[in-house]
Order: sequence, then structure tokens, then C-alpha cells
Amino acid sequence: MKKSMVRRVGRVFLLSLCVGTLTAATAYAAGDDPLAIVNNLSDFIFSIIKAVGIIILGWGVVQVGMSIQSHDASQRTQGLLCLFGGLLIAFAKEILTLIGAV
Repeated sequence: MKKSMVRRVGRVFLLSLCVGTLTAATAYAAGDDPLAIVNNLSDFIFSIIKAVGIIILGWGVVQVGMSIQSHDASQRTQGLLCLFGGLLIAFAKEILTLIGAV
């Protein structure tokens, strides 16, 4: 009984594998310009980088606020570094475009 169950599960698996292979849809490339795809990917990556930069910028603002409240100079320095680093990361694409690198 156990042997027939293993065979049955094996047959179902192989049948579903064959059906999945035979019914696979062909994906054609969109458009004629391959450079547009690269530009879309670049825009997507830069938007992710901008989101990370804005998160770091927000954390820097929180650190500066907490350092002002607690009168802690070292935390204020860390907060300002985090704030300016977040600004640089958030506007990385614009900075690179301005200097002509992108």
C-alpha cells in the first residue's frame, strides 16, 4: 500500500511538471530600445537609494532633536553627520547629474 502511494505521488508530480513545462508562456521583450530597459532599472535603483537616504535623513533629524533635548554634544555631532549623509544619499542622482557623471 505504501509503495503504491509513493508511485502515485511520483506520477502526479511528474505529470504536473510536464504540464507546467508545456504550458509555459513565452515572454517577449517590451519595445525596441534596450537602453530604455536599462534606464528604467537605473531609475528604480536610484528611487530605492533616495528612499534609504530620506530614512537616514529622518533618523538624523531625530538624533539632533534628542541631542538638543539632552544637551549631548557627541550625539549632536552624530546626528548632524547622519543628517548631512542622508541629504547626500537622498540627492545622489541629482548630484551625479550636476557634475556630469550620469
